Amino acid sequence: MSVPGTARLPSRWVEHLLAVIILGGILYSGIHLLRYGFLPPPFFYEPSDTFADWFNPAFWSRREGAYDAWKTVYLPLSFVFLRYLGIDRCYPASRALESSAGLVARDCDWLGLVMMAVIFAANIYLTWRTFRKLAPETALPRTICVAMGAPMLNALERGNLILAGFTCLLLAFGPLLASARLRWVFAGLAINFKIYLVASVIPLLLKRRWRWVEGALLATIVIYLLSYAAFGQGTPMEIFTNVRDFSGIGATQILDVWYTATYQPLYSVLETGTFPMSQIIGSVWVDRLMVLIPLLTRFTQVLIMLAALAIWYRPEAFTSSRAIALGTLAAILTSEPGGYTIVCFMLFVLMEPWRGFGRKWAIVACYVMAFPFDFPIDTLPESVTELYFRDSTALVSRHVTLGPFVRPLINMTIAWALALTTLHDLWKEMAENAHLPSRRFRQAGPKA
Repeated sequence: MSVPGTARLPSRWVEHLLAVIILGGILYSGIHLLRYGFLPPPFFYEPSDTFADWFNPAFWSRREGAYDAWKTVYLPLSFVFLRYLGIDRCYPASRALESSAGLVARDCDWLGLVMMAVIFAANIYLTWRTFRKLAPETALPRTICVAMGAPMLNALERGNLILAGFTCLLLAFGPLLASARLRWVFAGLAINFKIYLVASVIPLLLKRRWRWVEGALLATIVIYLLSYAAFGQGTPMEIFTNVRDFSGIGATQILDVWYTATYQPLYSVLETGTFPMSQIIGSVWVDRLMVLIPLLTRFTQVLIMLAALAIWYRPEAFTSSRAIALGTLAAILTSEPGGYTIVCFMLFVLMEPWRGFGRKWAIVACYVMAFPFDFPIDTLPESVTELYFRDSTALVSRHVTLGPFVRPLINMTIAWALALTTLHDLWKEMAENAHLPSRRFRQAGPKA
């Protein structure tokens, strides 16, 4: 007979140790920034482009052309949001022809910089409150993993609006709000910030939560219409066309695979031969990867589909967070929206208990994905580069790192672990209750 509480001890030790490694990586990144004037991998390879995902759309939020000239894939809410969280005089219209027209505003628009920091800090607090309610003994390390790990730090370095989308995701699907209608509103806001977050709502159909999905999607449409009316740009056809065109752009250089969620950019580099990858890993491995990458992707998609069918068959046996985790995994691993987006499924994976091999693997893999450091395996030629944090130029040598080769595979194993655990749980539940009808039919009772 085990002593009460001892089953939780490994979780606390393992997760706290992994969280300490994340904090060590943050310290290393800070020292690197102070010493060299830029952040190390896996942070974005172009030091002069820091906060571009905030200030460039902020520039276009103040004039026409966001959809036909700049070809944005953002929904109108992002531009309405940024228009009121910045200083207008910092965005001169004369720079509209530049690809990164908003970067000049970084030294002027102090309000935008402050708001990024405020949202980042708010996410840490809300994540802590969320995990504190779900599992107090692991709330601290899981907060560090999700709210301070590499994906969220990369989102902060880019100034990406996943920061605001994640806030809405927490309030929509976490345990902090009791009102269903308020949750619908935050779900609609999350989708309007990042359209792929619709994958967090649709999986609830597997749980037969018809009214919740209907309410969230209705809120999404109303928020879109209101923000479209406020911004005056961004018709559904414009958004669809820009998303389609953006999805068709493949990687053109090795640095395009710097921080990704999937193997799609790496496969594009291998397919086009824009970088002599065979000199690093050998021609045999290049040929193998050309076959292996599509197979792994299809295998992952099939496993997630089977797990979805399992949840649909026995919705009472699985949590909503499991369904949402699988849905966001499917969306992110299929579409490649960027490496920082994995924080969306990490949130729901870390809502799982520390129990069983599959759950433990998925949880530990999320911590590994949150490590804010990488390992160089080859060095690229030095080039003169502008450093945003030092407002100067320097010779910077960039590296081909290990991360792009293993990070997408780790993401896939998270999907495999959750999907196989779901199938195993279904098998176990059916075996234990083979003599009983499905619980949902028992609750409904016989018809009169």
